[in-house]
Amino acid sequence: MRQLVAKIPSQHRALILAVSVCLAIILLLPSEQASASRSSDSNALQIGKRYSLDIPNPEQTGTGYADTDAGDALPEYEAEDDLQWTTLQVQRGDVLSNLFRKANVSQQTMLAVLALGDSTKTLTRLFPGETLEFGLNEQGELSELRYAINKLKTLKVSRNAAGQFEAEELEKLVEHRQQFASAEIKNSFWNAGIEAGLSDAQIMNLAGIFGWDIDFGLDLRAGDSFSVLYQANYVDGDFVGYGTIIAAQFQNQGQVIQAVRHTDGNYYKPDGASMRQAFLRAPVSFQYVSSNFNPRRLHPVLGKVKAHNGVDYVAPVGTPIMAAGDGRVTHSGYNNLNGNYVFIKHANNIVTKYLHLSRRNVKTGDKVKQGETIGRLGATGRVTGAHLHYEFLLNGVHRNPRTVKLPQATPLQGAERDLFVASAAPVLAELQTKERVLLARTAP
Repeated sequence: MRQLVAKIPSQHRALILAVSVCLAIILLLPSEQASASRSSDSNALQIGKRYSLDIPNPEQTGTGYADTDAGDALPEYEAEDDLQWTTLQVQRGDVLSNLFRKANVSQQTMLAVLALGDSTKTLTRLFPGETLEFGLNEQGELSELRYAINKLKTLKVSRNAAGQFEAEELEKLVEHRQQFASAEIKNSFWNAGIEAGLSDAQIMNLAGIFGWDIDFGLDLRAGDSFSVLYQANYVDGDFVGYGTIIAAQFQNQGQVIQAVRHTDGNYYKPDGASMRQAFLRAPVSFQYVSSNFNPRRLHPVLGKVKAHNGVDYVAPVGTPIMAAGDGRVTHSGYNNLNGNYVFIKHANNIVTKYLHLSRRNVKTGDKVKQGETIGRLGATGRVTGAHLHYEFLLNGVHRNPRTVKLPQATPLQGAERDLFVASAAPVLAELQTKERVLLARTAP
């Protein structure tokens, strides 16, 4: 190395030495920019937190923080009412304590919220996709919690002036919009309802309204039709579900039957007579009738003429069997002939019998209401297949359940009837007007 340096001319060696000394002096001098940076850092520690360069804009996302597990999406932030809002969506496997931790809310605060009782018990039954909103004050304490129970109701937990939590249920205003549907039955009532745009529940409700006058398993024919005025519910302009049926009309084999909803929640005919009868025409939702009422029927098992004093309704095993009317259970038992059976005594000296059940839900002495499930369809006793054998007796004499004149429920009377008739007339007129307009539009 010394030999190499010795070969360099003396003038060049002097120049190299001078440059090296200058560089050393420059490196040792303090930088103005570095001094300014240290001064800025010192001020930041005094007046607040230091943030990284990629911190979200507070005007867009707020300044709240929440711990997040690896793989979790960052929570959304929203500034409102001087609170820092954190919105967390429930993920699969989340528990309430985990959500409170993510929102930087202590477990003690969570226990205080749950201590409010039944009003906040719903927070322990969260499902994936639901959201919790945490509003924290300047001290980082929970000031308000919101949980959307459904589209209409929101649970709000807030801290009062005394520092205690209070819970209330807020309900959004529902806008009811009137809608109309109509259809002609071609092959089945159900398909016609679907084609008309009705929901499954609406189709069932419509059948329930006219179920005392029409046997939907046997009485319908191609060419029958129906029209319905009903409510559709909206919240903040968004559809949230169907409401009640306001009025309906059914044309069955040339007979026109009309029903209008009264303020008591029940449906009545235009003259105030109840759509509801004291007895169901059929106590089971059946697929078909395998054997009608017949005093001279040939018994399928015994092979000889023996009166069939009821109607056999075929449906899947386990189909609910309903009490045809209000009454008291006089017999609930089993024998080799009837299988599981239930007998019910009603007012006006009427008795109904239900045979071959797979199970019984009532016992002797029980009081039952019309439509209450008293058992399940089965194939017990002397039978060739699963069905319900149903009998209707008046004053001890068997009557055909499908044709016997059933007693009506109590009609509207007096001033209430007059008010109903007056209010029902324009509703039915509107229903028929919409029906004529629809027919005119669809006419070839």
